[in-house]
Amino acid sequence: MPRSRYARSERLFAASSRILAGGVNSPVRAFKSVGGSPIFIERARGAQIEDADGHKYIDFVMSWGPLIHGHAPKGLLRELSRAAARGTSFGAPTELETRLAQRVAMLMPSMERVRFVSSGTEAAMSAVRVARAATKRDRIIKFEGCYHGHADPFLVQAGSGAMTLGVPTSPGVPAAAAADTLLARYNDLESVAQVVRRHRGTIAAIVVEPIAGNMGLVLPNDGFLQGLRSACDRDGIVLIFDEVISGFRASTGGAQELFGVRPDLTVLGKIIGGGLPVGAYGGRRAMMDLVAPAGPVYQAGTLSGNPLAMTAGLWSLQNLSQRLYKQMATLLAQLGGGLADGARDAGVPLQVNAFGSLLTPFFTDRPVRDYESALTADTARYGAFHREMLARGIYLPPSQFEAWFLSGAHTPRDVERTLRAARAAFKQC
Repeated sequence: MPRSRYARSERLFAASSRILAGGVNSPVRAFKSVGGSPIFIERARGAQIEDADGHKYIDFVMSWGPLIHGHAPKGLLRELSRAAARGTSFGAPTELETRLAQRVAMLMPSMERVRFVSSGTEAAMSAVRVARAATKRDRIIKFEGCYHGHADPFLVQAGSGAMTLGVPTSPGVPAAAAADTLLARYNDLESVAQVVRRHRGTIAAIVVEPIAGNMGLVLPNDGFLQGLRSACDRDGIVLIFDEVISGFRASTGGAQELFGVRPDLTVLGKIIGGGLPVGAYGGRRAMMDLVAPAGPVYQAGTLSGNPLAMTAGLWSLQNLSQRLYKQMATLLAQLGGGLADGARDAGVPLQVNAFGSLLTPFFTDRPVRDYESALTADTARYGAFHREMLARGIYLPPSQFEAWFLSGAHTPRDVERTLRAARAAFKQC
C-alpha cells in the first residue's frame, strides 16, 4: 500500500483522538465536512504554513482572521520577546491594558469604555449580560446563521461550526436558556419588526454581525443596519454589534464606521490579540459603568488583559494603514474575480461574496444574502474542491460556511498560484 501524503498528520490525529475530545480543540478543525483527517501544522511565516509532513501551503485561513499582517511578522515577534522577558501574566493591572483600550476607543468611538476578556464568546456573553441589566429585560434577538460564540443563549440556529456539523442547536443547552433567544432573518427588517411587535417591552438587545461571517461571508443589504438602529431606538432595545470578524478587518473603524451606524455595545476579538487569545466588549459609558467593580454586573477573568495579548494587539492595531487595506482589496478583487471566471469556464455554479479582505465562494447558483440561501450551497462539492486545493498547496477553511482571509503578507504571485490551482480543482469537482 502506498504511503499516505499526510502520514504523519494522520498518526498525530490518531494520537490526539485518544486524549482530546474529537481529536481537536475546536470542531471545524476536524475536517469532517470536507473529508479526510486534519493536517497538523508545525510552523508558519508570512502567508505560508507548513504541515507535519513537510508540505507547504498558501494559507487563506490565517488563524480564522486575526493575522491581518500575516504569520509571525518580525516586528511582532520582537515585541512579544521583550514583553515575555518582563513576565507572561500578573493577574494585576498594567499600562498595556490602558494603551490598547485607548487605541480601540480611538478607532471605534462608540466604545467609550472597554473591558478586555479572553475570547469572543466571553465578550458576547458579557455584552448581553450588560444589556439585560441596563434594560431590566431578558429576551434577545439574534439572526439565523449568525454566530456569537458557544454560550448557551447563542446556540440557536447558530452559524459557523454548528452549520458545518449540521447541528443548528446543541444538546446540553437548557430549554430555559434558549427560550429567551428570539430569531429573525438576516437582511430582513420585517422579520425583526414582527418579533419586536410580538414581544414588545421584553427585548433587551438585538445582537448582530454587521457583516455576517459565520454562514460564509454575507453583506448587509442597504439600510439593514440603519433599520436595526431605528428599531432599537423606538423600543428601548440595546443594539450590539458583534465585530469579532469585521472589527479592524472591514476598516480601521470596523463595519460601524463603514456603514455609519453607531451601536450601543460592540464585541471584538481576533485582530485585537494579534493572534493571541483576546476579546473585548465596550460601548456607551453609562452602560459600561454597570460592570463590576464600578457597578453591579459581575464579570471577571484571571487572564483578561494578559500582557502578551495586549502587546500583540497594540502592535497589530498600530500597524494598520490605508495602504494595507488598499493592497488587500486589490488582491481580493483579483482572487474573487478569478474564482468566478474559473468556475464559469468549468461549468461549476459559484457565487463569490467578497468584501475588503474576506471572501466566500458558495457552490450554488443562487445569490447568497441570508441563512436560507447559504444553505443552498453544495457542501459535498466544496469538500471535493477543498481536497483538490489542499493537494495543490492551497490551505482553505475546512468548511463551506467560513470566510477566506487575506493578509498583508499575501502577494500577487500567491493569488496567481491559487487561481491556477482553482482552475484545475474546478475541473475535478
